[in-house]
Order: sequence, then structure tokens, then C-alpha cells
Amino acid sequence: QVQLVESGGGLVQAGDSLRLSCAASGRTFSMYGMAWFRQPPGKEREFVGFIGWSGANTDYADSVKGRFTISRDNAKNTVYLQMNSLKPEDTAVYYCAGRGSASGPYTRVSGYDYWGQGTQVTVSS
Repeated sequence: QVQLVESGGGLVQAGDSLRLSCAASGRTFSMYGMAWFRQPPGKEREFVGFIGWSGANTDYADSVKGRFTISRDNAKNTVYLQMNSLKPEDTAVYYCAGRGSASGPYTRVSGYDYWGQGTQVTVSS
């Protein structure tokens, strides 16, 4: 089992930056690909970005590409989401997800076995 706990959400203004953290515990953290998803109010959960087990491979949704950066510190069992130039449409609950295997698309909710409880990010205009 893997436990994931997000932190760092809050209320910010458009154009501001915010960094989310996801602390993992349980099984060997470095074996899993990790991702961030978000769920805007009244909408389905959507892919934000992915980072492979080594940190060398990353991918992002087009809506955040160039503004958001995912990184990981395996020594601290933590993955980060640096969000710059935030927009009101970035408002959502942000979830950290852990991938237990290479099966399934990494851009889909179904591709992940472990989820955090979520952290709210609100961007005011």
C-alpha cells in the first residue's frame, strides 16, 4: 500500500504562483510514476501532469504546459507541482496519484492505484 498526502493549496490571485507537495509513505516510492490531477467545480477529474519514477520523464496537459512543473525528490518521498502564472480557470481540487504499474494510460484516472485526499486551489481574478 501507498499513502499520499497533499499540501500547499490555498487562495491566490491571478498571476501568482503556488507549489503543491505530495508526501508518500508505505511501499518504495521510487518505483511508481506519479501524477497530478485536478477536479474543477462541477466537472470531472482531469489530468494535469505526470512524472516517471526517475524524474527524467514528464508530460503535461496542454492547458498547463509552460506554466506548471512537476518534480520529485525520492530521498524525501515527495513529488511537487510548481504552478506559475495561475489563472482563475486553474481553480480546482488538486489530487496526487500514484501508479502501481505501467499498465493503463497515465493520462487517465484509471491508470492510477493510489490517491491523496486532495487540496483546494482557488485563483481569484
